[in-house]
Amino acid sequence: MIAVEFEHVSKQFEGQKTPALDDVCIAIEEGELDRIRRFCEKAGSTNALFHIFTETPNRGKIEKIGAIIHEEMPWAQYVGCSTNGNIGGGIFTRYEVSVTCTVFEQAATKAEILQYEISEETAKEVVEALTLEVDKRPWVKGVELLITIRGMSLTSFCETLQHVRCDVAVFGGGALNRDINSDEACVFSKDKGWSENAVVFILYGGSDFYISTNYVTGWKALGKELKVTRSERSVLYELDGNPAYETYYRYLNINNDENFFANTLEFPFLYRYNGIEILRAPVSSNADGSLVMTSDMQEQAKARIAYGDPKTILASVWETGKAMERFCPEAIAIYSCAARRAYWGDDEVDKESQPFQHMAPTFGFFTSSEFLRTGVHVNQHNVTLVIAAMREGLPTEEGHTVFGVKEMEKTGKVSLVQRLATFINAATEDLNEANHSLRRAAITDALTGLYNRGETQRRIMEMAERHGKTFSLLMLDLDNFKQVNDKYGHIIGDKVLVGLADHLRYMLQTRNPSYFAGRWGGEEFMVVLPNTTVEQAAAFAEKIREGFSEINFPQAGNQTMSIGATQLIDGEEADALCIRVDDALYAAKFAGKNRVVV
Repeated sequence: MIAVEFEHVSKQFEGQKTPALDDVCIAIEEGELDRIRRFCEKAGSTNALFHIFTETPNRGKIEKIGAIIHEEMPWAQYVGCSTNGNIGGGIFTRYEVSVTCTVFEQAATKAEILQYEISEETAKEVVEALTLEVDKRPWVKGVELLITIRGMSLTSFCETLQHVRCDVAVFGGGALNRDINSDEACVFSKDKGWSENAVVFILYGGSDFYISTNYVTGWKALGKELKVTRSERSVLYELDGNPAYETYYRYLNINNDENFFANTLEFPFLYRYNGIEILRAPVSSNADGSLVMTSDMQEQAKARIAYGDPKTILASVWETGKAMERFCPEAIAIYSCAARRAYWGDDEVDKESQPFQHMAPTFGFFTSSEFLRTGVHVNQHNVTLVIAAMREGLPTEEGHTVFGVKEMEKTGKVSLVQRLATFINAATEDLNEANHSLRRAAITDALTGLYNRGETQRRIMEMAERHGKTFSLLMLDLDNFKQVNDKYGHIIGDKVLVGLADHLRYMLQTRNPSYFAGRWGGEEFMVVLPNTTVEQAAAFAEKIREGFSEINFPQAGNQTMSIGATQLIDGEEADALCIRVDDALYAAKFAGKNRVVV
């Protein structure tokens, strides 16, 4: 496999910020395609794939480039999309168009292109069609995708992609525009042409074709974990029940003004989804405190503010690059978020992509979103670097490549930001642990470890409202417990109470995880039984009573208990229920103790 960047184009326009596409076409005609055609003839290969990335979605000019390629190499295929910037030779090219040709030298290697019109309503059908096409082609090992997003929610698109055969890598990027705020974007292919609303799939594979994918965020979690309590598509309304914007104002003093996007670039959310951490960056903040995010965020998921500093990000790039060395790639495709370009700035952005060029020809573009399959799931990433390394034939020691960021291996110095973040995260963890202990102490009986009376009352009221008349209650009281305290002392008496609590925990856990018990006061306990009739409750109470009577306590010996059981009457208040179960317990005591009364 050989990947060829059009070096002649780059050299001809050295120093020009954005050469016109007409001029680029002239440069392509001047020998570059002929050189590639002659190489293919020499290698005996007619399997060539061009990637064309352009910062402007100009249909006429893109079709002109395609026509030139077809005229010189009619057997070659081409695909492409509009971008926020192009990567060639591992660097941000600064040119309006970038053309890379990949020549597959092995006869068994295949690359086929599928293109579908797509909308949010048809996204699932499109992926189902792709899945069928992949199933027809057992040789497929990887699927690259280029897609126009235009504000679409791609949650169902990504969820359906997980049904693509599990041994197939899925990776790619979303089309964008030189103007990051513009909605104009396109994708195109040789057979299906130019489209503003489509997805192009490139199917790679063959018996001697190999692919390795990975991704880099480089941003690290910072501070408190927050729950997404309200969101709709890409609009994040609430975190922990508060307007989402307040998180940025409270912790980072970032104002809701025209500089909001620029000020939050370094601090996206690290969002845990499908078992991995994904970045989501706010695009803007609304007057109601909601945030427009780069992609969807699911309710109930956990998120934390993340920080990124150059040294930490490059360390992550280095780790990924070193892991890729033994694969010995022959071509590397990079899909990097436009937000990363904005973060680094055009003069520094090459630091994280150029090192890959030391291993193999590296090309790609700056995207609106990045896509990658990790395990079964295909995730839509943001602020992320997705890398797809390809080769023909198994890697050999002789072909072992060296990743370019050698200096990262030598320095053990940790950045100031990273040290501060480590301190903040450790302090946050300590505080969370202390708060958890305080919350637990506030609702727990210190002796038995069961819920205390206040928490038990609160839960009874909650359960009564939720479960209605199929909700039952048991009230337990140890028989003649005062004699145990008087004869053996309170230390022995406490051991009996703890033994009863352990017995209740065991009985409840083995019967139903939704059951729970609390200490009501002294030697009285409540057992709460949601979705349980009084007949079922009474039968369970008998097992509790019998099991407890068989326990032989040191010094105190065997003890007994009386139990009252009742069921909530439709429309009854929780307080009335507690009075009735207390009456049932009193009746059990009056009838001779050591029994259950309904």
